[in-house]
Amino acid sequence: MRCGNGDDTGIVYEMPTSAKDLNRCRKMKDPSELSLQMQLNQGGIRFLEEERSVRFNDIPLETKLYNRRFVVLAVFSLCSLVNAFQWIQYSIISNIFSFYYNVTSDKIDWLSIVYMLVYVPLIFPATWIMDRKGMRIAALTGAGLNCLGAWLKCCSIRPDLFAVTMLGQVVCSIAQVFILGLPSKIASLWFGPKEVSTACATAVLGNQLGTAIGFLLPPVLVPNAVEDKDLMGYNISLMFYGTAAVSTVLFLTAIVVIKDRPFLPPSRAQAVLLKSLPTNYTYKTSIINILKNKSFILLTISYGIMTGSFYSVSTLLNQIIIFYYKNEEKNAGRIGLTLVLAGMVGSVICGVWLDYTKTYKMTTLIVYILSFIGMLMFTFTLDMGYLWVLFFTAGVLGFFMTGYLPIGFEFGVEITYPESEATSSGLLNAFAQIFGITFTLIQGKLSTDHNPLIGNIFLCVWIFVGIILTALIKSELRRHNVNMCCGHQTHQAVSSECPSDKTSSSIKLIFPPAYQHETSL
Repeated sequence: MRCGNGDDTGIVYEMPTSAKDLNRCRKMKDPSELSLQMQLNQGGIRFLEEERSVRFNDIPLETKLYNRRFVVLAVFSLCSLVNAFQWIQYSIISNIFSFYYNVTSDKIDWLSIVYMLVYVPLIFPATWIMDRKGMRIAALTGAGLNCLGAWLKCCSIRPDLFAVTMLGQVVCSIAQVFILGLPSKIASLWFGPKEVSTACATAVLGNQLGTAIGFLLPPVLVPNAVEDKDLMGYNISLMFYGTAAVSTVLFLTAIVVIKDRPFLPPSRAQAVLLKSLPTNYTYKTSIINILKNKSFILLTISYGIMTGSFYSVSTLLNQIIIFYYKNEEKNAGRIGLTLVLAGMVGSVICGVWLDYTKTYKMTTLIVYILSFIGMLMFTFTLDMGYLWVLFFTAGVLGFFMTGYLPIGFEFGVEITYPESEATSSGLLNAFAQIFGITFTLIQGKLSTDHNPLIGNIFLCVWIFVGIILTALIKSELRRHNVNMCCGHQTHQAVSSECPSDKTSSSIKLIFPPAYQHETSL
């Protein structure tokens, strides 16, 4: 006798072996969804748990890739580009804005730091909106706020209106909360298993390209015309109005193009989630499950250290370069451009590599070590007196440090599946902002009180700590295992609780031992 209706839906059934268990089985509202698992324990039968148990290979999974995915990815990447441009457009010419608004350089630094500061308290409500309202609402909120912030800045083109430009930057920083967590979400919802890492890298690429343009254009559009403040204000207005116009076009385009998800899922992993996730699965449950994952906690700290270091270097780059090379604002921007462009190449290469090999931990560790070496090279060549050396070392540093960003996103999704991509990415970014704020303030203080060399050595020490933490991460490629499971393999999505009279509200995955760990070359 079996507990269930005996159909061929792929549901696992277990035979009740006592009257108590049989009565328990009869009381279930939907026995076909639940199974009683028994285990002999010292001659007696012990009830283990009622759990939702699904054979992945038996579920009729239909997947399809739509060409629309490329348009969605492109529009989102451009929205992310404009947001990143607005983050860095002040700090790369901090001396010019400091003169125009008649404020100290540390106040200009806060125009960059506010991006990191706002992110931390707003990440949880933002990811809740992504999970409950969908990717489209989150993306449109980000694009809309980005547009609003850009227009507010257009109202601040007067030396006594620094508070208005700060308000505009705060609005843009709120937009960033919705934008930064979406690359892995878009990649998972729209792209197949053989292109998901490349898609995530491309989405991150848009943000990096915006930073690169932010390093390049402001020094060109707003030259250091200290003798004519009216001309300086005119040049700033050109930059602000141009940014606002582009933001508006992208917001309207996003309304038309971006959808929550395709009609059919792009991968087996997404199809399984759609069919097996409990209806009462909550955002709170997802957060709790992720925070119980020790490997993910290690990843969040190491990711925060690396990304926070990048934020700090990017924010203070103008001050670092000008300290050793006077009146080289344009070259400071070009060095920043080199750093980010090299990182964009690194991101794409790492994304393609991950799609091909699935060696997430190995790749993460190697890139982390090479980033540490790049930071050492950049630090100890600052005072050599040769700008071409800085261009080279900044390129090496950017290739690995910026190239690490999409790797961290994808690694986080892999080890936390089937939890929401937006939640894991949001937590990674939250730690990145916390470390970014801390590192920027401390490095800025060390650079001001001593010199930039001391500030950079401070970052080198922390990046070395990140290498150790990364080496301790246990790699479990859960999403990849679901995508690769074969007909004879049985994987289960089961509840992580042991309720007696209610359906579970959370799930976990059980894989055969052969599928547990990272694929090796």
